[in-house]
Amino acid sequence: MPMRYAMAIDTKKCVGCSDCVVACQTENHVPIGYCRDWIVEVMDGTYPQLEIELRSERCNHCTNSPCVRCCPTGASHYAEGGLVLVTKNKCIGCAACIASCPYDARYSHPDGYVDKCTFCEDRLKQGMKPACVSVCPTKCLYFGDLDDPRSEVSEILKVRKWKRLIPEAGTNPNLFFLI
Repeated sequence: MPMRYAMAIDTKKCVGCSDCVVACQTENHVPIGYCRDWIVEVMDGTYPQLEIELRSERCNHCTNSPCVRCCPTGASHYAEGGLVLVTKNKCIGCAACIASCPYDARYSHPDGYVDKCTFCEDRLKQGMKPACVSVCPTKCLYFGDLDDPRSEVSEILKVRKWKRLIPEAGTNPNLFFLI
């Protein structure tokens, strides 16, 4: 049965606390000074009519990933559920994938390979949600299988307005922002 993992972030509920960032760093042993996810604050409008949007961002696990297409070794690849992953021992650290990602979702790990969000693949294999989702105090992160109409992420996308970042890039991201 096909499966396509996706995440939706409720920008109305996110308070920018960074619990998701710390959970990710802890769960995935991300070196100090690096991150696989981060908080973005976007201000729109002019005073006094300002709007602030807080977003928890990460790899978009795109269906049409330029990072996978440009990888010369096949280290960047699609895995079960549409996850976009990097095989560390195949990565030569050339950073072509970093340059090709319109979301700035990758970084050069100090050990010489490129790293990024995996939606906590190891946790998914154990039937658990990604670490960021499990710790969010405002419950603003929704995760699940887009191909399952009853999944948490599918249900919320049916009833809320949403957007994707940089749609003109043609990447077909699987990260949605509820607005």
